[in-house]
Amino acid sequence: MASGRRGGAMTGPPGWHGSPNDAGAALAAESARFASFGWMRGTSGNLSVVLTRDPLLLAVTASGRDKESLTPDDIVVVDAAGRPVSTGRAAPASGRTPAARPVAAQSAEAALHARIVGLTGAGAVVHVHTVASVVAGRRWPQGVELADLEMLKGIGLPATGEPVTLPVVPNSQDMAELGDWLQAAWNSRMPAAVVAGHGLYAWGHELLQARHHTEVVQWLLEVMIAID
Repeated sequence: MASGRRGGAMTGPPGWHGSPNDAGAALAAESARFASFGWMRGTSGNLSVVLTRDPLLLAVTASGRDKESLTPDDIVVVDAAGRPVSTGRAAPASGRTPAARPVAAQSAEAALHARIVGLTGAGAVVHVHTVASVVAGRRWPQGVELADLEMLKGIGLPATGEPVTLPVVPNSQDMAELGDWLQAAWNSRMPAAVVAGHGLYAWGHELLQARHHTEVVQWLLEVMIAID
């Protein structure tokens, strides 16, 4: 699949081209994949895809659930502010309607996903809690400088030449404040950021590219820690 990304810029209509239920199934599958790596331990982490641009609507994985065993119903559909919206989806057999559940209880970081989408133009966002991202955030609180690594090509950057910095931002339980910090530190060449003491956010034109960016940036962090 073509990446739709050149030098950090998003091109074309990024997002999910299908129903919210299909998006839920895809997010559940990706969550299980990341959980199998130990990157979403317990109920940590969340993933999202853009359903529509105007108005902006995202499907976000529900919080408080084991990410290895999500179902297509375990999503919350939110607007540009991270607020739940009604989508007209049929209620699941349990009688629960994901869009009607409180964002704070079911998709705690939905507002940050929406902020990243608005800032970067991405179509999908991945948030994982990896050991390497937490270690890197403590070791390089001003940002992780990356250069002369072949794997940089996996995020659309040259393998050699001028270094590029992966932003590291402080953590906050206030998603608006965290979003402000991420926006201030945002590097348009880098489709990811580390939140200190928390984890890694990565994004892409669509869900597959966001997965690849997450895996590549995680690899780069592991290498930097190993050679430091």
